[in-house]
Amino acid sequence: MANGNTVNQTMKTFGYPGSVVAEYDRWVVLLRPQQATLGALVLVCREEVTAFSAISPGAFDEMGRIVREIEAALTSAFAYEKINYLMLMMVDPHVHFHVLPRYSAPREFAGVTFTDPGWPRVPDLGNAPDVDEHCRAALIARLRDCWSKGD
Repeated sequence: MANGNTVNQTMKTFGYPGSVVAEYDRWVVLLRPQQATLGALVLVCREEVTAFSAISPGAFDEMGRIVREIEAALTSAFAYEKINYLMLMMVDPHVHFHVLPRYSAPREFAGVTFTDPGWPRVPDLGNAPDVDEHCRAALIARLRDCWSKGD
């Protein structure tokens, strides 16, 4: 069983611990380094598993609460129109989802314009504006401010 101290390679690949938006016993929510859409996240399971069917019952249970918190925070922070969860796991082997809020029109944040050229079809993961450290820090702060405290 995983605990809050478990760190796997997939988490590190996506910038852990510097990219943390929220941490849980079995999962971590990270800001996606390439912001294909405004507020793009990665939901990574802490467990050393490489198949979705192999995550623990506790991870399945916890995931439901986290998905609700992700959607509430992204709604509050950026008022997305749709949301996509992509489980690709082709390069980074541990169970994880790319969480992509979707927008029909460009959005501005911290002086950066974010577009969604795939709208309303498949997201274009290769489309991401240059996001500097200042913008990344502002995104993380905004999302943390909007995150449920779980109380």
